[in-house]
Amino acid sequence: MEKQFKLTDEQIIKILLDGSYVDADDVKKAEDFAKKYQKSVLDYFLSQEIINEDLFGQAVAEFFGVSYADLNTLVPSAKQVATIPENVARKYRVVLFSEAEGGVEITTDNPRQKELAVVLKNIFPKKKIKISYSLSEDINAILSQYRKPLDTRFAKIINTKNSVAPEIIDEIIDDALFFRSSDIHFEPKKEEVVVRFRVDGILREAGKIPIKYYENILNMIKVQARLRIDDHFSAQDGSIRVTKKDRNIDLRISIVPTLSGEKIVVRVLADYVRSLAVSDIGFSANDQDVLEKSSKKPFGMILVTGPTGSGKTTTLYSLLRQLNRPEVNIMTIEDPVEYQITEINQIQVNVQTNLNFAKGLRSIVRQDPDIILVGEIRDEETAEIAVNAALTGHLLLSTFHANDAATAIPRLLDMKIEPFLLASTLDLVIAQRLVRKVCDKCRYSFSMSQKEIKENFSGAETFFGKNNNTFYKGKGCDNCNHSGYIGRIAIFELIQISKEMQDLILKNPSSNQIWEIARAQGSKTLFEDGVEKVKRGITTLEELYRVAAPPEKIRLIK
Repeated sequence: MEKQFKLTDEQIIKILLDGSYVDADDVKKAEDFAKKYQKSVLDYFLSQEIINEDLFGQAVAEFFGVSYADLNTLVPSAKQVATIPENVARKYRVVLFSEAEGGVEITTDNPRQKELAVVLKNIFPKKKIKISYSLSEDINAILSQYRKPLDTRFAKIINTKNSVAPEIIDEIIDDALFFRSSDIHFEPKKEEVVVRFRVDGILREAGKIPIKYYENILNMIKVQARLRIDDHFSAQDGSIRVTKKDRNIDLRISIVPTLSGEKIVVRVLADYVRSLAVSDIGFSANDQDVLEKSSKKPFGMILVTGPTGSGKTTTLYSLLRQLNRPEVNIMTIEDPVEYQITEINQIQVNVQTNLNFAKGLRSIVRQDPDIILVGEIRDEETAEIAVNAALTGHLLLSTFHANDAATAIPRLLDMKIEPFLLASTLDLVIAQRLVRKVCDKCRYSFSMSQKEIKENFSGAETFFGKNNNTFYKGKGCDNCNHSGYIGRIAIFELIQISKEMQDLILKNPSSNQIWEIARAQGSKTLFEDGVEKVKRGITTLEELYRVAAPPEKIRLIK
């Protein structure tokens, strides 16, 4: 697919100012936001609901001097889409929006492309052609209809009998990036290899490869990841960097022997994962304010807890990007280093050289750091060094495995951390989970009474009124691959360590005792934060119940 046309921030500001969609005060706030979070000014205008996507589309259409074609209101049929050859549609990013007896309306995200009028005239020689403007993401969703299933493309590659392994791997990686997958699974069976993608936290089958081609695919991946191709009975880990359309994509490779053969899991570390800012992750305004205040302190510890795959590392890296300044020395010790950030000094744990978290952290403390990130506190030694580092003038960030924020404190005390040291250093504990977001393109609303909520989602009814509670779902469309969801957002639970909480930590408290104080100080449970996102139409109750349960009575004490 050709690179989509992208307006600069300066062009967006001029377009919106000229059309009186925003004023100078809005622009100043948007520019400050973009500079602080390394985002576009458009992200600010949309997030603050100063404009919506349709209004922006209309404004850009006015800028180009054409009309706006809303591809969500009037979706072209498959027959209409196929009217324009795929190579032309992808090169010029054009879609047949509508047609009448004497003419056609073609829409694109760049109406000023050279040769576009001539190319379209060759396709529709006897028609009057009208060119309109549509948003880039809407064009992408329609162009996805040209994409053939992986199995169809595998068969075509196999029939040519040339370079089967590299071409199949390329197609799989292309599809993984297209569908914004976080992981690719190669699962060998008796006669075939099942390829599955994890998209927005959910695994789905993407295609199947005949088993006779798998050895070459496996060996190619091993060679590129610098792993041993003659070892079939050990777990191996490696990494590969590939370039796709001028984008560097880092792939983390894990290979383990199973009864059916060696299974490969590829973690995709693409820009759609690594580019998130703190403001994108899902913090409420109050929680984001709490986090930012804690991160500005010269020393102390911020812990992010949750199970594997709950977005802990993404949250910490988003915070590091915000803290990354020329006058600050940031150092990390990780296993593995997932995201590389310029000007941050990152250390990879290496078992072969006996460089573990504890030894790496000891060395970091002697490197004059201002901010330290420890990938995970796993053992007593690492926990002790981390607490001492936070005590001696460093801001320390780390992840920790605990079911919720309140449980993290007793667990750290169980790791032989002295209560007075923990009370003096711990500043903020965050628990999080990831939920899928409702697709904006096919979202629809419906109502449920409190009684209906109780029947379907027992425990959630207390958070809603008796009648006419509005909820949102996605019908399923090309934009979300017919799942009704696209992208993920986190739900959070924050416990700030106040003076009262410090006094309690000195008494070796239980998680229930910790939560009672946290609740009195305004903390919300994971479930409650999720309910707020359900009410705002960001996610669904089904998604919330998939990752969190209604809080027990003890956790609702006010």
